[in-house]
Amino acid sequence: MRRVARHAAAAIAALAGIAGALSGAAWGWGVLAAGLGALLLHHLLHLSRLARWLEAPAAGKVPEGTGSWSEVLTALHRYERAASAREAALADALVRFRRAAQALPDGVVILDAENRIEWCNTTAEMHLQLDGRADHGQPLANLVREPRFVAYLAAGEDAPPVRIERSAGRALILQLIPYGRQQKLLLSRDTTQAERVETMRRDFVANVSHELRTPLTVLLGFLETVRELDLDAQRRRDYLDMMREQSSRMQRIIDDLLTLSVLESAPPPAAERVPVRPLLERLLADARALSGERHEVSLDGSSTLDLAGSEHELLGAFGNLVSNAIRYTPPGGKVQLLWRESAAGASFAVQDSGAGIAAEHIPRLTERFYRIDRSRSRDTGGTGLGLAIVKHTLARHQGTLEIDSRPGAGSRCTARFPAQRTLPAGPGLDATPPAASPPPPPATSRPGGRS
Repeated sequence: MRRVARHAAAAIAALAGIAGALSGAAWGWGVLAAGLGALLLHHLLHLSRLARWLEAPAAGKVPEGTGSWSEVLTALHRYERAASAREAALADALVRFRRAAQALPDGVVILDAENRIEWCNTTAEMHLQLDGRADHGQPLANLVREPRFVAYLAAGEDAPPVRIERSAGRALILQLIPYGRQQKLLLSRDTTQAERVETMRRDFVANVSHELRTPLTVLLGFLETVRELDLDAQRRRDYLDMMREQSSRMQRIIDDLLTLSVLESAPPPAAERVPVRPLLERLLADARALSGERHEVSLDGSSTLDLAGSEHELLGAFGNLVSNAIRYTPPGGKVQLLWRESAAGASFAVQDSGAGIAAEHIPRLTERFYRIDRSRSRDTGGTGLGLAIVKHTLARHQGTLEIDSRPGAGSRCTARFPAQRTLPAGPGLDATPPAASPPPPPATSRPGGRS
């Protein structure tokens, strides 16, 4: 630009010198003044254009120039275009960062040096009941008033992560991480399910220990008695029968635990055809054998559909429901096996006229070893794992277990299967005789009348 300006000034001076030589000094000075005025006007015009653009700079709108201003404004245009590219890259990086933070399973809150909210993802909004827009710039301690958390913020970065509880029993672990220039990341992790699983694990270990300790104590007591006392033959046989009964109980518990372990870890069963009609007839025969004519047992419903899955697993699950109903229905009561079909799928239900179950116990009936009346379950040979096995078996077949019961009105347990788990009944099933089978093994316990 300076080189061009020098050339322009030299050209004006040369013209003024020529005019002065030809027409006199007055003309020379006049030409020089007019040239310098025109040059000044040229610069003022470009300065005015540049000033207007600087007041409201717009991408791609840098004014064009002539003469010495062409080089300057062209360079400014290149700088503005590079700055716009950098700004677009930064905006894209910010969008990608926020998208990544939104995809995190943990909550993320960005805080400034004064612990005011600069940004948070939707998970943090849910965890801490925040509104990312409305709460922008608000001190976090004013919005999350948990005393332990407020003390944690005040303690600074050296404090260990803190656990707090929010609404609906949600448990959170909060951790503050400093970064950048006096900025902080607050991470929130929902540990509700993990703590629930850990509680279930502890309860399971305690329940297994308790369930095995009782028969072991009885068994060891009888062994000590038999070893130390001189018993007659009949008393010895009675004690041995009791020891065998307790040993059988421990064996059933272990077998059910192994069954649960297999159901939880094995791949989904192959979609083999399970003929429903002979399956129902077998369950009916088993129920009558187990009842010993002490109950009125009936089958309601005919099958035009078969199921896809494992016949062995389904027979075990249905058998658990049937044997539970028989064992916990008083003599003279009714037990009804129900098969229903619809466009939505199929269902197998067992309805009994037993004592029924209070509503508060129903959601927990499929928990392992959960019982309403432990002594009653032990008397009937239950282990407290039956409905847990049924639930896992049905889940492996895309099915669900529904329990409807009221005290004094009996219970109804229903295994439901979606339409994709049903098949048109295979040919020739009418000629298939019902399979004879021995009575099923003692059913696992059901709490307060349901295993």
